[in-house]
Amino acid sequence: MKTSFVSNLAVQNAMRITIQQGQLEVIKLQQEVTTGKYADSGAELGASSSRAVNLKNELSRLGNLKETNAVVTQRLSASQMSLETMRKAAEQINTTLIASLGNDDASRLNIARTDINAALDSFVAAANVQFNGEFLMSGINTDVKPLAEYGAGSAAKATFDTALSDFMTTNGIASMSDFTPAQMDDFIETTLEPLYTGTQWDTDWSEASDQNVMSRISASEVIPSTTNTNTEGVRKFALAAVLTTELLGANVSSAVRSTINSHAQNYVQQSVTGLIETSSTLGISESRVKKANTSLESQIKLIQTHVNDIEGVDPYEASTRMNTLLTQIETSYTLTSRLQQLSLINFL
Repeated sequence: MKTSFVSNLAVQNAMRITIQQGQLEVIKLQQEVTTGKYADSGAELGASSSRAVNLKNELSRLGNLKETNAVVTQRLSASQMSLETMRKAAEQINTTLIASLGNDDASRLNIARTDINAALDSFVAAANVQFNGEFLMSGINTDVKPLAEYGAGSAAKATFDTALSDFMTTNGIASMSDFTPAQMDDFIETTLEPLYTGTQWDTDWSEASDQNVMSRISASEVIPSTTNTNTEGVRKFALAAVLTTELLGANVSSAVRSTINSHAQNYVQQSVTGLIETSSTLGISESRVKKANTSLESQIKLIQTHVNDIEGVDPYEASTRMNTLLTQIETSYTLTSRLQQLSLINFL
C-alpha cells in the first residue's frame, strides 16, 4: 500500500482559483440581473447573434427617424405660426380697406396707409422667420432671407415707380388726378399684376426656391416640411399692400379710389385663400408625421420585444445563481482561512 501526500499549499491555490472564477461569474450575473440581458450575448448566442445585431441596427434606424421627425414637427409648427401671422396681416388690410371704402378724407386715408404699412411689415417679418438658423419660407434655399422689405430704395419700389410712370406716359396721363377708372383698371390688371405673378417677382421680392424641403418620416414616406414665399398667397398680399400703399391715398377721383380699393380687396381675399391652402398643406404633413410616429413606436416596441426574447435572461434564475455562487465563495473563503491555519507545529 502506497500513501500519497497533498500539501495544504496546493489546496489553497485550488481554492483561490475557485474564488476568482466565482467572483468573475458573480460580476457577470450581477450585470444580467440589472440589465435583464446576457452579459456577453455573442458568447451565449453564437451564430444567432447576427440576428440580434440586425434587429438592433433596425432599432437604431427607427430611433433616428423619430428624432428627425421631432425636428420636422417643430419646423412645421413654427411655419404654421408664421402663416397664421401672415394671414392675420392680410385680414387686417382687408378690414382697413372696408373701413376706408368711399372715404376721401386725407387724414383718414393716411391712417389707413399707416395701418397697411404696419401689416406689410408684420407680414414680411413673419415670412422671414428662422428656425435653428434656417429660414423656414425659403424652400431649399434655407440660408437666404426669402422676402425683401418694401420701401424707399427697394427694388420693388423702383419697379412700381417706373411702371406707373411708363403707363402714364404711354397713355398721355399728365397727373394722377387725370386717371379714369378704366385706365386704373388697365394699369392694375395689365401692368402691375404681371409684376407680381411673373418672373419680376423673383427679381424684386423673393430669393426663395420654388422647391420645398422634403423630409423622410418613415421608410416609405417623404413629405414637404417647409413652404416658400413664391406662393400665390404671398404674391397677392404684396400686390395688395403695394397697390394700397402707393395709390389709395393718391390725388385721384373717388371713382378711381373705389376701383383701387376694389382690386386691393380682391387681391387680399385671394391672399387669405392662398395662405389657408398653404397652411392646410403643412397641416397634412403634420398629420402624416403623427401617424408615422405612431407606426414607428409600434415597430420599435415589436422589434425591442424580439431583441429581448433573443438576448433576455430570466432575472429570477440569474439572481438565484448569483446568490448560490456568493454562498459558495463565502464557503471557499472559510475553507481557505482554515487551511492557512494548518501547521505541523500544532501536531508536534
